Amino acid sequence: MTISPPPHFVVFPFMAQGHTTPLLYLSRILSDRHITVTVITTPANYSAVKSTLKNDFITVIDIPFPNNIPGVPPGVEITDKLPCMSSFINFVEATKHLQPGFENLIRTLPNVTCIISDGFLIWTQDSADMFNIPRLIFYGTNIFAMTMCNIMAQFKLHAGVGSDDEPFPVPGFPRFKLTANDFDPPFNELDPKGPGLEFLVRQQEAMARSCGMVVNSFYELEPEFNEYWNRNYGPKAWLVGPFCVAKAPAPVVGSQGVPTKMIEKPTWIQWLDIKLTKNEPVLYVSFGSQAEASPEQLREVAVGLEKSNKSFIWVVKPKQLQLIGSGFEERVKGRGKVVSEWVDQMEILKHEAVIGFLSHCGWNSVLESMCVGVPILAMPLMAEQHLNARMVVEEIGMGLRLWAKGMVARGVVGANEVAKMVVELMDGEGGRRVRKRVKEVGKRACGAMKDGGSSSVTLGSLIDHVCSSVHSTI
Repeated sequence: MTISPPPHFVVFPFMAQGHTTPLLYLSRILSDRHITVTVITTPANYSAVKSTLKNDFITVIDIPFPNNIPGVPPGVEITDKLPCMSSFINFVEATKHLQPGFENLIRTLPNVTCIISDGFLIWTQDSADMFNIPRLIFYGTNIFAMTMCNIMAQFKLHAGVGSDDEPFPVPGFPRFKLTANDFDPPFNELDPKGPGLEFLVRQQEAMARSCGMVVNSFYELEPEFNEYWNRNYGPKAWLVGPFCVAKAPAPVVGSQGVPTKMIEKPTWIQWLDIKLTKNEPVLYVSFGSQAEASPEQLREVAVGLEKSNKSFIWVVKPKQLQLIGSGFEERVKGRGKVVSEWVDQMEILKHEAVIGFLSHCGWNSVLESMCVGVPILAMPLMAEQHLNARMVVEEIGMGLRLWAKGMVARGVVGANEVAKMVVELMDGEGGRRVRKRVKEVGKRACGAMKDGGSSSVTLGSLIDHVCSSVHSTI
């Protein structure tokens, strides 16, 4: 009797932390189902990927990244280190040069059942077609945002409004009112053109040829949007998250026979421990690895946090630290902590001292906050974050919103608004309401990933679907 080898999935994340991390968690989930997983990355990202998967039976292979990319500094192989987002399209286009190395690698690997690659790596669809391997695409967002963007592109909902801040209804979802400023180009443009549109069109063409779309969400969170997408657009969306539940736990101090002094807690966890013993609740503040807040916005947030008189831990990039203004850290000393090094965001959010999260509403951050039961104070900055903020506040009800003057989606959020809403989230009735709600949603999120949960069942169906697709082509 011949025993068939386990399925073999090749996972190829886009070189951005917010895109890579969830696919590494998904790789762990697949591996736990006895699927052979090979993760593809580039040399500069290899060690970070390998360390994330260090205790897993997952192969990590790097392929050379192109040099001399116009507008991209030498040696930069991840978008988080780009000098500015204007270099983004150049960076994405340069990934096309990875195709020969990727295809040579596929030829040498044991039989590949499926390729899961980021939607920005458009050319991987051509590679998958050449080898007759099913490809699943991944975007780091929810199906709500993708559905709204498609509806916007299809119906040009903003054509009849007087300004970018004038609300308009959404066909099929009468309870929703959005504005043009809830969208980034090219979706908020009536006559889009240029590299951004061309890039989007190529993504959509490749997406139409794929075997399906893996979504880092769960059915109970957005059933209407999942069904609307699968009924009106495509490819089929499979909601199999949230992936962050597969994050490996941090090592416990003094565990496994290791002396306590050998595993010292990070300074930011030590600081939170002190706050917990003093019964001083803490607000966690972070705008992610990619989003760019303007210098003026950073200063307004700093003044607002100072005015709020609440304890906070603020994680900023080193270059942002210079923009906050001199004397800030000294003035908030003891009550506030500013960190410019890498932190484990999930470990911070899990800490009992942390009761709120001032966030840009990147989808990974939303899911992490949800899964540990911490409500969000939403301040979106770019991409689909404005739609995520709408979902967090208006649809899920697990957060409060910061608004620029006049309650418009774009513009600088003032210090007084920051201070007022920080106090409301930490102490007010609104904060108590969303804190209760996020704990309810968090239980559903974690339940979806357990055996018999909606995401676990859907992932099993997706694996069967992909394996049957392979067998039907043999």
